[in-house]
Amino acid sequence: MSLHQMAVSPPFLLSSRSAYSLNPLLFSKRCRFFLPRSQSRFTFIKRRSFAVAASENGVFTSPELAKSFDFTSEERIYNWWQSQGYFRPKFDRGSDPFVISMPPPNVTGSLHMGHAMFVTLEDIMVRYHRMRGRPTLWLPGTDHAGIATQLVVERMLASEGIKRVELGRDEFAKRVWEWKEKYGGTITNQIKRLGASCDWTREHFTLDEQLSRAVIEAFVRLHEKGLIYQGSYMVNWSPKLQTAVSDLEVDYSEEPGTLYYIKYRVAGGSRSDFLTIATTRPETLFGDVAVAVHPQDERYSKYVGQMAIVPMTYGRHVPIISDKYVDKDFGTGVLKISPGHDHNDYLLARKLGLPILNVMNKDGTLNEVAGLYCGLDRFEARKKLWSDLEETDLAVKKEPHTLRVPRSQRGGEVIEPLVSKQWFVTMEPLAEKALRAVEKGELTIMPERFEKIYNHWLSNIKDWCISRQLWWGHRIPVWYIVGKDCEEEYIVARNSEEALMKARDKYGKEVEIYQDPDVLDTWFSSALWPFSTLGWPDVSAEDFKSFYPTTMLETGHDILFFWVARMVMMGIEFTGTVPFSYVYLHGLIRDSQGRKMSKTLGNVIDPIDTIKEFGTDALRFTLALGTAGQDLNLSTERLTANKAFTNKLWNAGKFVLQNLPNQDDVSGWQNIQACEVSKLHMLIHAVTESYNKFFFGDVARETYDFFWGDFADWYIEASKAHLYHSGDDSVALIAQAVLLYVFENILKLLHPFMPFVTEELWQALPYRKEALIISTWPQNSLPRNTNLVKRFENLQAMTRAIRNARAEYSVEPAKRLSASIVASEEVIQYISEEKEVLALLSRLDVDNIHFTDSPPGDAKQSVHLVASEGLEAYLPLADMVDISAEVQRLTKRLSKMETEYEGLKARLTSPKFIEKAPEDIVRGVQEKAAEAEEKINLTKNRLAFLKSTVLVSQ
Repeated sequence: MSLHQMAVSPPFLLSSRSAYSLNPLLFSKRCRFFLPRSQSRFTFIKRRSFAVAASENGVFTSPELAKSFDFTSEERIYNWWQSQGYFRPKFDRGSDPFVISMPPPNVTGSLHMGHAMFVTLEDIMVRYHRMRGRPTLWLPGTDHAGIATQLVVERMLASEGIKRVELGRDEFAKRVWEWKEKYGGTITNQIKRLGASCDWTREHFTLDEQLSRAVIEAFVRLHEKGLIYQGSYMVNWSPKLQTAVSDLEVDYSEEPGTLYYIKYRVAGGSRSDFLTIATTRPETLFGDVAVAVHPQDERYSKYVGQMAIVPMTYGRHVPIISDKYVDKDFGTGVLKISPGHDHNDYLLARKLGLPILNVMNKDGTLNEVAGLYCGLDRFEARKKLWSDLEETDLAVKKEPHTLRVPRSQRGGEVIEPLVSKQWFVTMEPLAEKALRAVEKGELTIMPERFEKIYNHWLSNIKDWCISRQLWWGHRIPVWYIVGKDCEEEYIVARNSEEALMKARDKYGKEVEIYQDPDVLDTWFSSALWPFSTLGWPDVSAEDFKSFYPTTMLETGHDILFFWVARMVMMGIEFTGTVPFSYVYLHGLIRDSQGRKMSKTLGNVIDPIDTIKEFGTDALRFTLALGTAGQDLNLSTERLTANKAFTNKLWNAGKFVLQNLPNQDDVSGWQNIQACEVSKLHMLIHAVTESYNKFFFGDVARETYDFFWGDFADWYIEASKAHLYHSGDDSVALIAQAVLLYVFENILKLLHPFMPFVTEELWQALPYRKEALIISTWPQNSLPRNTNLVKRFENLQAMTRAIRNARAEYSVEPAKRLSASIVASEEVIQYISEEKEVLALLSRLDVDNIHFTDSPPGDAKQSVHLVASEGLEAYLPLADMVDISAEVQRLTKRLSKMETEYEGLKARLTSPKFIEKAPEDIVRGVQEKAAEAEEKINLTKNRLAFLKSTVLVSQ
């Protein structure tokens, strides 16, 4: 039996880039074809027959009609998928659903690369599991983004000369809803542009009716369990937005600032008795309640227990205390304690029982505690205060100092630490359950290293401030009694009617109530997202019963605490179940130099612009090459390379279509559709395993290597020998079979990554009964013949060895060489059957390829190649070069190299150079010298070989 009857003929599929040791395409026994000699030669396809079939529905274009894939067709394909209902979960092929809740982007948002990353990764998961036959639900939606949205609308109103307070709360909310209806769909449409196969019929918005009901229910239940309370605590305050903000909404930046040194006189002491305090915020001294030094700082021990006079406060006294919290090496080693305006001071004051004094109004101006400075903006007050301190001889000096400044992520202004009355959630009992979920294996976090970060944060968790002083968001479901103390007398209810009923039961029918003006932190509603979107608190809802708990939560590692951990806590609290089984965390996308993208650096890459230039598939494939949890450097070079990959895929499709039997050749098509291939089956197995382990970068690289390094570079080229030169119908039919079978499976493997071009190509192939997006994933554990794999590795190694020799001797590409192949009888048997392929790929003279078990007579006048153990080749040197001319050329080259080498050695033997030159320069010269010496030796060996060949021939 010939080799091509058992397998694909040449060593088509082994690339140095491949991750596999077993590479050739190999047929199982079911792929042997025997055609009667009387049967006519197969007929090549007329170009338009498949092209017409592919474009019948007006959606798809065949590669036979287009030079390259047209990116503008992506939206057309997407709309077709959606119109066919392919994005909705189907239970006809399985009952174990795969469910992802999309991280809801801000309704104000515009697509950035972070969005592109999560859409790509989640869509890969969804498309893969859909093809595996699982009912698949990717549930999309947007977040109302309280601060961001209110800020956007306030700016819009300001451009019209209108202030929010002038409109009133109800009218302002109406304006925000109008803005949302007009502009809120931008981010959704951009996500669709990325190919997101979400079930848009289930799209949610965090302020829609169902989710709002869930938010109120969650607040009420937590309050009933005593887990929600009201109190005055230190928060991050945004003076411009007039609201508390979460830690996530605060960005810290290194900025140039000033360190001010100020005298605090010791009460009852002489003029020389004073403490010098270094501070970056002198305006907060009006809120000082103590002065602290380190217990072991001997400079100030005599003052501990006495009183210090706070400057510019008309003689207000504060105690001088000692505490290990003080860093005696910072500044002067004396610390002013202002617990109303510093997080650390606040904690220290609570520990020591010190009073808390607030000197700041909510708008960032100083209040009456500041005396003459009352009403001044905090930064204006700083300047005036320093000037006054200088006049009163209490200013010692000021010096430049780099500050870590907290700024509002939304407004950009400096955040003010401020004690404010807010609503809080007690987190410790919720955190304990979330910790146990990971400990017991109910929740898997990928990469695993983030488990430690998750555990550390939950083990040291602080209570969560959930109230925001905004008008846009979920109104806190608390009502107060007119005329009663707000902190003591309030009612928690699910709506105003219920609140009024409760109030009347307790206070009588004449009672008047009013609702808390604050809204809930946006993250509160987001924490309920995996189950509120499925119908909770109605646990009998069909979606809740069918799809909860969900399978996967995929998001950026930077919000592991602020969102992921809170969803876990709330999911366990309200449903008794972890809301998802897996958490997959992706990294940040950086520029080609590894820098964070920012408008300041001017290195922001816009996804929509990228799609227009490179196509969605190239962008998605590039983003998917990253590793979970690791940042990805994005460059134009990577995008360009993957755009070329898209084009290569398109051109391969064109070749396949042009070399299939005519559609009327029923027998030929039946044979082709029965084909199986071993190397491909190895790839399918490996790729499927990687998909199941969420190693998406590995999937991309493995499939890329197989397609480009094996299928395109080897098999397509080798198949031409069977299609055009074999003269054997059965051989040609096998080549056609492999082309189609491998290509259609490559499309399946790549579809989750590159959905548009693969669907377009799939639709161009004949006899497609269903869309690629819902086609069946290739079977795993298909036949593989390792014995034939080894044979093809040998043939491939021989081809490479001959190619390398041609390159080494600069043989013209068009020149055909003679060759003697030396091997055992067994090896010769299968290698000789592929003589035409070897000749085609190695550019040998097919009539002068000789197979033997011993070296040829002219072995000493030939280039000897060892392809693999037991497989060698001899190429007559006279066929390859003009020996005399080559000797002259190499002699001149050797002389030049020796001159350069001597120059390098001279530098290295010079003590002056070794002593004075930088270490990296010396090392560079040493490396060049070693490289030059190696080249000289190689050239000498080549010359010796050529000269010996001349002597033998004489």
